[in-house]
Amino acid sequence: MARYRQGQDHWPPFAVAEGVDAEPLGRLSAPALPAWQTTELEELGKQLFFDPRLSGSGQLACASCHDPDLGWGDGRATSFGHDRQRGTRNAMTLLNVAYFDSFFWDGRASSLEEQALLPIEDPIEMAAELDTVLESLNAIPGYLDTFQRALGTSSVTASALGKALAAFQRTLVSRPSRFDRFLAGKASLNDQEIEGLHLFRTQARCMNCHHGPLFSDGRFHNIGLALVGRRYEDLGRFLITGREADKGAFRTPSLRDLLYTTPWMHNGLFVNLRGTLATYNLGMRQGLRDGQPNMSALVEPLGLSHEELDALEAFLHTLSRRPARVHPPALPASPNKMP
Repeated sequence: MARYRQGQDHWPPFAVAEGVDAEPLGRLSAPALPAWQTTELEELGKQLFFDPRLSGSGQLACASCHDPDLGWGDGRATSFGHDRQRGTRNAMTLLNVAYFDSFFWDGRASSLEEQALLPIEDPIEMAAELDTVLESLNAIPGYLDTFQRALGTSSVTASALGKALAAFQRTLVSRPSRFDRFLAGKASLNDQEIEGLHLFRTQARCMNCHHGPLFSDGRFHNIGLALVGRRYEDLGRFLITGREADKGAFRTPSLRDLLYTTPWMHNGLFVNLRGTLATYNLGMRQGLRDGQPNMSALVEPLGLSHEELDALEAFLHTLSRRPARVHPPALPASPNKMP
C-alpha cells in the first residue's frame, strides 16, 4: 500500500474486465465551454433556472427538483411535479453535467440544451407549453434586455432559452475533494482509505464502470434493477432505443459528492452507502427471478470481507465535498397587469 503514497505513477495497475477501456482516476479539468457562453449568459440561465414562470402552474422551477441545498437533486426517491404527481425516477444531480455526452438516466437527450427544455413540457414535471412560456418571457422587459446583451437576440426563442439554461448548468462543477487534494500531494489518506482505494481499483471491480476523473464511464448498464413484473419496473434505455440489449440499462452516475446526492439509483431506492456496497458485494442478484433482463457481465459477486467493505466505504467518503452554496437570484419583474 505504500506505493499509493508515492504518487500516481507508482500505483499498481488497476484491474478491469476484458474489453473495458477504463481511464485512470484523476482530477477534473475545467469543462469545455461553447464559444457563445459568457458570464452574462450564465447569470441569465441562473435566473431562469430558479424562475417558476417556466412551469404551467407558475409554481415549479428547475430548482424545485434540482435544489443546490440538496446536492442539485431533491433528496427524494422520485420527484413530485405538476399537481403533486409522482414521477418514476430519481432527480439525478446536475453536478458535473458539463462533462457528459448524454443526459437523463436513459440518455434521451444528446445535448444540455435539449435536456434543459424537456422537463418544461413534460406533463408530470413542469407541465407547460413551451410556446406559452416563451410568450411569457418575451413580455418581461428584464429578460428581453438580458437576452439581447447575452445572445444578441431580439426575442426569447426556444434555442436561446435552452442555451441560457445549459450555460448555467455547465457552472455546476464539484469542488476539489480530499481525494483530489491527495492526488495533488496536498492531503493524505489514512491506511484504511488507501486500502479502500486499492480495492476500488482492483478486487471490488468498481473501475469497470466508475473510472476517469468523473468516476463514470457515461455508458448504460443493467445492474439488475429493471424489476420486470414488479412494482418499480423500469426498462430504462430500452424505452428510448427499442434495443433488446438496452433493457434495464441506465447511465452510470458519477461518484463525486455521492454523500450529498442521496438517494441513489434511477429509482432512488438506495439510501445507505454500506447497504449499497453490501448489495454489490452479493452481485446485485438477490431477489432476481425468471423473466428479468440479462444483467451486465460486469456485475458479479465480489467476496469482500466486512473489513474490506469498511475500507471501501472509507475511501468513497474521500470523494465527497459539500457543493458550494448557491443562493436564488432576484428575478426580473413581470409586466404590470392592466386593471
